[in-house]
Amino acid sequence: MKFLIGYIRERSRVMVMFLLCAAIYAVSFALYRLPAGAVLYPSALCAVTLLIFAVADCLETYFRHRELVKMSSLPDDIIEKLSRRGGLINSDYCNIIRLQNERECALVSQMSGKMSDIMDYYTTWVHQIKIPISSMKLTLQNEDTAVSRKLTDDLFRVEQYVSMALNYLRIDSSTTDYIFREYDLDEIVCGVIRKFSSQFIGKGIRLFFVPSKLKIITDEKWLSFVVEQIISNALKYTPEGGSVTVKSVFPETLCIIDTGIGIVPEDLPRVFEKSYTGYNGRDDKLASGIGLYLCRRVCDKLEHEISIASEVGSGTEVRLSLGRRNVL
Repeated sequence: MKFLIGYIRERSRVMVMFLLCAAIYAVSFALYRLPAGAVLYPSALCAVTLLIFAVADCLETYFRHRELVKMSSLPDDIIEKLSRRGGLINSDYCNIIRLQNERECALVSQMSGKMSDIMDYYTTWVHQIKIPISSMKLTLQNEDTAVSRKLTDDLFRVEQYVSMALNYLRIDSSTTDYIFREYDLDEIVCGVIRKFSSQFIGKGIRLFFVPSKLKIITDEKWLSFVVEQIISNALKYTPEGGSVTVKSVFPETLCIIDTGIGIVPEDLPRVFEKSYTGYNGRDDKLASGIGLYLCRRVCDKLEHEISIASEVGSGTEVRLSLGRRNVL
């Protein structure tokens, strides 16, 4: 139907011209008071002839249209063979397709080069920014005051934001290296918990960790990033005196449960959307809506699954299903 409408629109000038000519003949015959049949009969014959040619032309156009659609996805060497066999017009179309493919390849190559330059810049920037951060942390280790502890916590968050920025760029990079092998889940979780130990102590939040003794197939670096984001959110939205529980359930599922403010029901279906902050994010002006989005993207890459259940005022439970569908 779409093709037929397009064809009629394309040939509308010919149809209008035929009707205009028939009208001119009819008016002329009427002015000379000639019989109406003298104009109607030839017009009908012309209309039938025109209809036959229109059907033939429509079929030819349709088959040519179908071939061109197929050609648009063909490799260059096949397009080259078709251009030699298909006549002048077909050769022109083949040349247009070839030029478009070349332009597309050039654009993809240009964008890949720009992305590579951006990645190189941010990678260098991350390594350079870590030097003054490490220097400030060493300086603050010699002090034990409320101000130094506050600055240490702020530096910790800066490190997290730096890591998030780099991972945000790397997530779609073709050069991202995923190293899948068997890891001890407890070692990965304990490594993350140690990083947040000062945050737990500073906010007065209790941690309940139940060792799982699970062996999983994953990438340690990227899974650690996901667990860090979840625990960071748990600490962020859990008030002083609350608790965070880390445990595992069957089958191969890591659960991180907090007693924080929870998530409103209308926000739950959208928490993994890019830049979506929801009700809690609007209340916290610094929320970016990137953390959980990256968690979902990373889990997709690792062939893990992430889900969230929450109740306002009671807390949030995040589940990471760590069984991979295709173990390499």
